[in-house]
Amino acid sequence: MDTKQFNEKEDILTNATRYREEIGENFYDTMLESIYSEAATIAKKSVRQRDDKRIYTLDRTIDRIVTSKVYGFPIMVGLLAVVFWITIVGSNLPSDMLYILLVETLHPALKGVASTIGFPWWLDGLLIDGAYLSVAWVVSVMLPPMAIFFPLFTLLEDFGYLPRVAFNMDSLFRKAGAHGKQALTMSMGFGCNAAGVISTRVIDSPRERIIAILTNNFSLCNGRWPILILISTIFIGSLVPAHIAGLVSAMAVVSVALLGIVLSIVLSWFLSHTILKGEASTFSLELPPYRPPRILRTLYTSLIDRTIFVLWRAILFATPAGLVIWLVANISIGDASLADHFIRFADPFGLFIGLNGIILLAFIIAIPANEIIIPTILMLTVTTLGMHEVGAGTGVMFELDSVSATASIFHTGGWTLLTGINLMLFSLIHNPCSTTLYTIYKETGSMKWTALAAVIPLTLGIAVCFFVAQIWRLFLGG
Repeated sequence: MDTKQFNEKEDILTNATRYREEIGENFYDTMLESIYSEAATIAKKSVRQRDDKRIYTLDRTIDRIVTSKVYGFPIMVGLLAVVFWITIVGSNLPSDMLYILLVETLHPALKGVASTIGFPWWLDGLLIDGAYLSVAWVVSVMLPPMAIFFPLFTLLEDFGYLPRVAFNMDSLFRKAGAHGKQALTMSMGFGCNAAGVISTRVIDSPRERIIAILTNNFSLCNGRWPILILISTIFIGSLVPAHIAGLVSAMAVVSVALLGIVLSIVLSWFLSHTILKGEASTFSLELPPYRPPRILRTLYTSLIDRTIFVLWRAILFATPAGLVIWLVANISIGDASLADHFIRFADPFGLFIGLNGIILLAFIIAIPANEIIIPTILMLTVTTLGMHEVGAGTGVMFELDSVSATASIFHTGGWTLLTGINLMLFSLIHNPCSTTLYTIYKETGSMKWTALAAVIPLTLGIAVCFFVAQIWRLFLGG
């Protein structure tokens, strides 16, 4: 070190000493006193002494209830049930209105225009009875529930309750080798699995995010709720007196939804101990203060960023599905249509696992959108049975206003209670729709994870149906 550098360092030390002498020791004492005071304030708000009976704040009072081991889970399940109930009941009227507009009004009008222009019968059927009708079904069934569920979900998020859900579920998912925030992505999946997959971005760990993506399919999306409600009403509600039929049917649907949550946790554990081994990561979860939701932002986020975005993707995939539905029902090889050939081929296997060939074909055709499964099943059933007086023609999807009329078609097609139960289970566990699979690919950038997201639930769904069918036949016969 040269003389100049030495002198400069001496000057710095001298100036620092002089500065400390000028401000005195009081500065340091004041600073330490401020730190200890702030720490005491935080501790007073965060730690309650055993003999301290005071209630500190409204936020802490609410948190002691909604995050408690006794009340936390019942409140969480209750709120989720209320959201489902509002979604299902609230979407009935707008769904009916859209159905009347798009299916009962515009569909005949388009048929009339096509006839006036002179469309060939095959082009009329392909575009209007196939592509258009498929899109009309998806919009009328899918739009109203999403437009209700997503705003309600976003309101809970803005209010500050969803972080409490993650807090409650963290230990459960951590034991399964997953992330506590998977509870949030699973809840979002109840509105739409594609939106649930997108919401996994809140999970930082790549391993745990993949687990959340692969298991999100077990959250019942709004496209599958109508299937479960209809089938439970026909096959389970009919087993009990009429005055409790609705309650029993609702309990059956809720039971299937809870089974999906259990499967999500079990599969998360399996994945974290096999192909996605690893320790569950810890995360610091700050419980934000409760605050009034911002209505305009909620509406924008839920309707534009989620509802319209997901609906548009569903429409893109539903259009070719409609074309396929019409083609397989109207293209014949020999004395039977493509649909008839597949149903005859698949029927033995379908019956073996407690379903039938028609159901299997409907699920294959309706991969782009679960919303068209029941209309497709009805169309294929009446076509196969030769019930030409029912429906609107070969290859034309339809639904009936009467549950009893729908039940009559199912029973005529040989459906039993086992068929209804296994259809509900398969609807829960089968492969994701095309929209969700495409979203998985976009989020992961991997064909491997996308393929696994389809194969794992499909294999599990077939296995569960097979198991139920064998147990049923063993104890009940038939």
